[in-house]
Amino acid sequence: MTVQPTQTEPAPRSAPPLWPRFTSTLRSTALTARVGRVLGICFGICFVTGLLSHYQYHPWSWLPEPASPVWAYRVTQGIHVVTGTAAIPLLLVKLWSVFPKLFQWPPVKSALHTLERLSLAVLVSSALVELFTGFFNALNWYPWPWDFVQVHRFLAYVVIGSILLHIAVKLPDIKYGLKVKVADGDVLTEISWEDNPDAYSNNDDTAQPAPVTPGITRRGLLAATGIGVAIVVASSIGETVTPLAPIGLLATRQPKRGPQGVPVNRTADQANVRELALAPSWQLAVTGRQPYVLTLAEIEQLATHEASFPIACVEGWSVGAHWRGLRLRDVVERAGGTIHSRVRVVSLEAHGAWKHSYVEGPQVASALLATHLNGGRLDIEHGYPLRLIAPDRAGVLNTKWLTRVEVL
Repeated sequence: MTVQPTQTEPAPRSAPPLWPRFTSTLRSTALTARVGRVLGICFGICFVTGLLSHYQYHPWSWLPEPASPVWAYRVTQGIHVVTGTAAIPLLLVKLWSVFPKLFQWPPVKSALHTLERLSLAVLVSSALVELFTGFFNALNWYPWPWDFVQVHRFLAYVVIGSILLHIAVKLPDIKYGLKVKVADGDVLTEISWEDNPDAYSNNDDTAQPAPVTPGITRRGLLAATGIGVAIVVASSIGETVTPLAPIGLLATRQPKRGPQGVPVNRTADQANVRELALAPSWQLAVTGRQPYVLTLAEIEQLATHEASFPIACVEGWSVGAHWRGLRLRDVVERAGGTIHSRVRVVSLEAHGAWKHSYVEGPQVASALLATHLNGGRLDIEHGYPLRLIAPDRAGVLNTKWLTRVEVL
């Protein structure tokens, strides 16, 4: 009688003795899925409002920027910055919750697993760069050599694409995590749905309750995360929401810190225009089919129109303000143009990305060439002797220290 050899089971895969081990029972798929859901919503809102912000800078020729509601950009850009700020602590908690997954053993199981890990590296790195550079931009601090606007824009597509891919790959984990109670479910150490699919079946009895962690529960961790996000948001929106100004540790631009009750991003000295703006010989040149020149005295006599437009900047701060000046449409029509003309306003600044801007569509009929702000003559820091102010428009496009208006 021939005895068949017994087939032995393969030895279980084990990590080296010094390989990191994780024992915290706070980490779980249920926790990660809930934090990830809120984080995904924040990224989605950020992406959509970011597209609207980009449109402010580069509107389509067939769809120029609207002039109403006058507060639209103030709201959308404020939401963009707030959700981006809130996403930072959410992302850090999310990364902490899945940190053990970085140390799965073996590190690479297959070609498909390798591609998945590489996609995660792209997602994590791009999300961190996108959020933190955006936060530094809100603080007006640029410790990098590249163009923030362009990099921030294109990186947003990388981030949102990586998120959609990640959701598709991890959908079983996400479904399980959102279904099971936070206090129950798996302990997320080195396992995942791919490693232990039985733990993620529709039968909740297969999911073993996690042992109690002294000090804080998973629900407590979620609550602490929510409180932390609320604190970060509250301390950063005081530059727009006035009642929160006293706790605005991250709100670097508040109305009380700027002349005439309006913050300042770029000063006259930074733009190197102080002497030119204050020169007695200053005048405004208007070009078009019927070019002409306006002296400061003539402008003062014509500055009789008033409007209340908020000024809102890409960094997320905004403030309502009352303006007085000349209507841009009157200046354009005198030069032979109409409210349908494309207009370029040019600053005294010799250099810089914002030494000129374009006005077209409904904004031509609504914009002012402002001489006064909040009841007083325009401060030099706000664009004396003349600046553009238009509704529903990014602050940096409301060109200051004007020297020329071109009716194109």
